[in-house]
Amino acid sequence: MLQAIGLTSKPRSAAPPLVDDLTLEARPGQVTALLGEPGSGKTTALRLMLELEPGRGVTYFRGRPLHRIPHPGREVGVVLGDVPGNPARTVRNQLRMLCAAAGVPASRADTMLEVVGIGGLRDQRLGSLSLGMERRVALASALLGDPCTLLLDEPGAGLSPRERGWLHSLLRGHASLGGAVLFTTSDAKEAARSADRVVSIEAGRLLADQEAVEFARTRLRPRVAVRTPHAARLADVLGREARAAQRAVEIVEESGSRLSVYGSNCAEVGEAAFRHGVLVHQLADETGDAGAASSVPRARAAAGSAAAAGGASENGDGRAEGRGGPDRSGRGPRPASVVRRLSGPLRPWRYELLRVFGTATPVLTALLVAAVSVVTALVLARAGQTPQGRLLAAWPELLPLPPAALGAGLLGALAFGEEYRYPALAADRGTVPRRMGLLTAKLGISAALALLIGALVVAGDAAALALVFDSGPLRTPAEWLTPAASWAGLLIGCAWAGVLASGVFRSATAGLAAVVAVPVVVVPLVRKALEGSSAYPTTGLGPRLRGLSWVQWPPEADRLLVGALRVMAQPVGTALVLSLMVLLCAYGFTGLRSRVRW
Repeated sequence: MLQAIGLTSKPRSAAPPLVDDLTLEARPGQVTALLGEPGSGKTTALRLMLELEPGRGVTYFRGRPLHRIPHPGREVGVVLGDVPGNPARTVRNQLRMLCAAAGVPASRADTMLEVVGIGGLRDQRLGSLSLGMERRVALASALLGDPCTLLLDEPGAGLSPRERGWLHSLLRGHASLGGAVLFTTSDAKEAARSADRVVSIEAGRLLADQEAVEFARTRLRPRVAVRTPHAARLADVLGREARAAQRAVEIVEESGSRLSVYGSNCAEVGEAAFRHGVLVHQLADETGDAGAASSVPRARAAAGSAAAAGGASENGDGRAEGRGGPDRSGRGPRPASVVRRLSGPLRPWRYELLRVFGTATPVLTALLVAAVSVVTALVLARAGQTPQGRLLAAWPELLPLPPAALGAGLLGALAFGEEYRYPALAADRGTVPRRMGLLTAKLGISAALALLIGALVVAGDAAALALVFDSGPLRTPAEWLTPAASWAGLLIGCAWAGVLASGVFRSATAGLAAVVAVPVVVVPLVRKALEGSSAYPTTGLGPRLRGLSWVQWPPEADRLLVGALRVMAQPVGTALVLSLMVLLCAYGFTGLRSRVRW
C-alpha cells in the first residue's frame, strides 16, 4: 500500500506551493488515478513521493519511506517521462544495464521484453522507437524489479487508443496480482474507464477521493454515441420525439457524422432511427464529459430499441474496453527510475562494462585515435628531429597532449557525463547516485581502456613507421620500462581526470576540458614552482624504500620505482597528480555527501 501524508512542495516566491497538504493512498489490488488539469501538481506530487522534490510530508510504501528501503527498485517501479537512455543503445542493452544496476540476472531483460510484447525489438536503438514502443520499454524497466507499487506519470499521453488499451490492461494485471498502481492523468474519461479509484486534485489540493463508479456517476455524464451519414436528420427526429414525449434530452453534433445524445440510451435512439429509416453505423453507450465543442438541436428526445446498428459498449473515445493481465511470471531487476539518493548499481563492475560497451563509442574512439596517431607519426617521422618516444606516441611539441591521451580523457569524461545526459540510475533527469563501488568501477575500467588505447597507438605507429620507412626512424631502446611507465601514467591520469571532472561538473564536455586544462593551465604553473635545482637530491631512494618495506622486492624493481617517481617529478606528472587530488576532493564533497532532503 502507498500512503502519502501531508505532501507539501517547497513554497514559491509570491505564489502558493504546487502541492499543498495533499494526503492520499493507493491500495493493493487496485488501480488509482490521480486526476487533475495540467499544472495542478500531479507530477510534483509523484516527485515528492519519490523524495526527488524538496518539501514536507512523508510517503510510506508498505509502511516504510523510500529512503529506508534497502532496494527501492524492488518495491517501487516508476515511469517519469521518456526512456532515460542513450539513443544509440539497443533496447536489450539498456535493460541488461539496468539488470546489473539492480543486481539481478541479465536474462530478466529478455523476459520483460516478452512480457511487454516487444521481444522482436530487442536489437532496435532507443532513438528509433515510436512513442508507444518507448512507453513499453519504460514499463519494462519499471517492472524489472517485480515491484509491489507502480507510479506512472501520464502513461497514456500521446498514445493511440489501442496502445492505451494495452497499457491499462497491463496495469490491471499488475493490480490483480496484489500490486498497487497509481497513475496521473488529465483525462477524466480515462480515469473513470481505467481506474478503480479516482483522486481529484486542483491547485495542488485534494478535491475528491471517490470510487470510479461514483466518480463517473457524479462527475461525468453518460451519453449515447451515434455515427450516421444523416446526422442532421436523426438529430431533428430525436428532437421532435423528445418534445412530443416531454423528455429532457440534449443532442450535440460533434462532427459531420457523429452525434452525442445526453439523457437517453441506446435502445431509445436505435428504435427512433429504425422507425424513421435512418441508417446508423455506430450506436454505443459512453461516459462523456461535461460538454462538447459545438451543439445543435438541443431538445428533449426519446427513442427505442437496437434496430439500426452496432450497439457494442465502448468507453469514452469510441473503443471497446478490454481488461486482462499480462503474464508476469519472470519479472526481474529494478526500474530505471527509482534509486535511493545515496545508492548505486548493486553490481557496479558489470554495470559499467555494459554501459561502456552498450554503444560503439569506445570502438569508434579507439579507431579514430589510432588513425590520427598513425598520420601524425608519419608526418613527424618525415620531418625528422623528433625523439623516438614522442614519435611512437604521435605527440608533437605543439600539442598539449597526444591523441591517445585525449581519447582516454574523452572515454573517462563519458563515464559520468553520459549518465547525466542519458541517466540510467537517476530518477527522472536527477543527480546520478554515486558511491565508492561505482567510482572504483569507473576508474578501473577507464584505466583499462586507456592502456588498451595506448598499446594500440604504439603498436599501430610502430607498424606504420616500419612499413613506410623500413624501420628507419626506430631504434631499439636501451631502456623501455621507464618510458612505458610514463606513457601508462599519462594515459591513466588523463582518463581519471575525465572521470572525476565529469562527476564533479556533471558534463562530459567539462570533463574533457579539465583533461586539456592540465597541460595548458596547470603545467605552466608547476614549471614555475619547480624552477631551479633541488637542494636535496633523491638519489638512493629506491634502496631506502626497499629497506623500509615488509616485502623485499628484487633490485630490478628499483628502476621501475625510480622511473615512476621521476615521471611524477616532471611538470606534467606533478600537474596530473595535483589535478587528480583536487578533483577527488571535489568529487567527495559534491558526489558522496548525503542528499536526503526529508
